[in-house]
Amino acid sequence: MADTTRPSEQGSVEIERIFALQKEAFVAEPFPSIETRRARLDALIRMVEANEARIIEAVNDDFSCRSRHETLVAEVIVSVSAAKAARAHLARWMAPRAVATPLHMKPGKSRLEPQPLGVIGIISPWNYPVQLALSPAAAALAAGNRVMLKPSELTPRTSALLREMARAEFDENLFAVVTGGVEVGQAFSAVPFDHLLYTGSTNVGRHVYMAAAKNLTPVTLELGGKSPAIIDDSADVAAAALSIAHGKSFNAGQTCVAPDYVLAPRAKLDATVDAIASGVRRLYPEIDTTPDYTAIISPRHFARLKAMVAEARDAGVRIVEVGSSNALDPQRKLPVTIVVDPPDTLALMKEEIFGPVLPVIGVKGRDDAIARVNAGDRPLALYWFGEDAAARDDALRRTISGGVTVNDTLWHVAQENLPFGGVGKSGIGAYHGAKGFETFSHMKPVFYQSKFASNKMLYPPFSEKTDKLLKMARKII
Repeated sequence: MADTTRPSEQGSVEIERIFALQKEAFVAEPFPSIETRRARLDALIRMVEANEARIIEAVNDDFSCRSRHETLVAEVIVSVSAAKAARAHLARWMAPRAVATPLHMKPGKSRLEPQPLGVIGIISPWNYPVQLALSPAAAALAAGNRVMLKPSELTPRTSALLREMARAEFDENLFAVVTGGVEVGQAFSAVPFDHLLYTGSTNVGRHVYMAAAKNLTPVTLELGGKSPAIIDDSADVAAAALSIAHGKSFNAGQTCVAPDYVLAPRAKLDATVDAIASGVRRLYPEIDTTPDYTAIISPRHFARLKAMVAEARDAGVRIVEVGSSNALDPQRKLPVTIVVDPPDTLALMKEEIFGPVLPVIGVKGRDDAIARVNAGDRPLALYWFGEDAAARDDALRRTISGGVTVNDTLWHVAQENLPFGGVGKSGIGAYHGAKGFETFSHMKPVFYQSKFASNKMLYPPFSEKTDKLLKMARKII
């Protein structure tokens, strides 16, 4: 069995070698058949399912404690389901799409014909180190491409396992995993891929974007931001609080679409805080000792979150903790920490939190909540809780976010039939399902001219007859 304790680093020369190998293979096979693509997706499914126990173990080791059920759901099942969905819909996605042809172009025919791009680069993050590596890989393979993957150096055991799995199941000229630290990531970003997908922080995303721009490489950036949860006056506070507690505590809040802060009616602020705390206790009745509650990924990230809470405490802000710091700190776990009405000057109100710290803010009403959301950068997700349909529709029209779940959290991202992506500083582009296939394809417009084409009558030499034809054409165009 291969050693998956740490991945060996691969330098720029090795990256360039694999890229050249994949480019050459793509030139030799520019349009894989549907049978070939299905076989490749089957291999991806087989690779994950055969290594399920090892994936759970590797991710747990990287986090020091990662809920087995969270890994099973968010890494194994989601990755497999992405590949299975692509396989099931592949015939429809690959088929040329008829486009309406203008009257003056008839009897010609217009089509959009999906074409593979070539070699796709994927840079995946540490928080969901399998799902966010293999789900986009499934989309890229379905679209007929070759794939190079650079997983995060913060999950070295999982990254090494991904590399070993890929080598065992795929030829290097089809799907290869490149491991290493920041320098390897920089070299990877500079490769002239036919498309580059990056998932991670906005700050690093800027550098990836600039590196790709030097090659005019098109990019999809899945970033993050401060995703709000708005509780309307019409909401069931207890139900909303439980959903928010789940969205914030799943993976210990280390989710790009986790609710970052809550906006609740001021008259219901205390009830909301109490209900969220109760929701966390319901989900984790023994939070101090349960392996179901995930640890923070690294000492540096843990220290950052602790500093945010300390700053709020020093500012005299009310803090409600679910869990004991004395019990959780040695496990690199943080209590689910509710920060009540913090001032906007605190770090936790200016930065994406990315952990189990949750500001809950009282607002005057819907207009106040919407104004607060719109005062910041456009978030990756927005969560609306309430039974007033008119209020809901108003809020969704007046705010702009990557996606929305109504009366729950996270679930719009868990569906392959909905695109996943940001807007503004929370991201560029999207994937999942048919959108992922299109992202990694060139949707090539093709016009099939008819031998009976009337527009040949507009060829030179021009005459009075041409003027009459143009006059007629202007009435129908």
